[in-house]
Amino acid sequence: MNFLIVGMGGMFGSLTRYSLGQYIQKHLGKYFPIGTIIINITGALVLGVLNAANLNPKFYILLCDGFLGAYTTFSTFMFDGIKLFDTNSKINAISYILITIVFGILAYMIGYKITNFFI
Repeated sequence: MNFLIVGMGGMFGSLTRYSLGQYIQKHLGKYFPIGTIIINITGALVLGVLNAANLNPKFYILLCDGFLGAYTTFSTFMFDGIKLFDTNSKINAISYILITIVFGILAYMIGYKITNFFI
């Protein structure tokens, strides 16, 4: 039964990631993967909130493993970083990778701490 819950969350997470990523990239830049950065950082923030919220295990599986697992994407993160290196945009590649990692960790911590403050 859990695999159905993860699958349902994953379906919505991947559709959200694709749609939002296309929208952001179209409006904010074609030469830097800002869409992937925003998606991964907001996903980290929401994961921090949900982890601190101590969800029912079924909701955790649906939202964290399913939705956020598909919404955030390590493979796209790596693809975009390598693509920047391949196009001789080494400074952009290094900036992209560092921004994603550092701000992803900070977003998770902020989401976790804010939720713990209010709960």
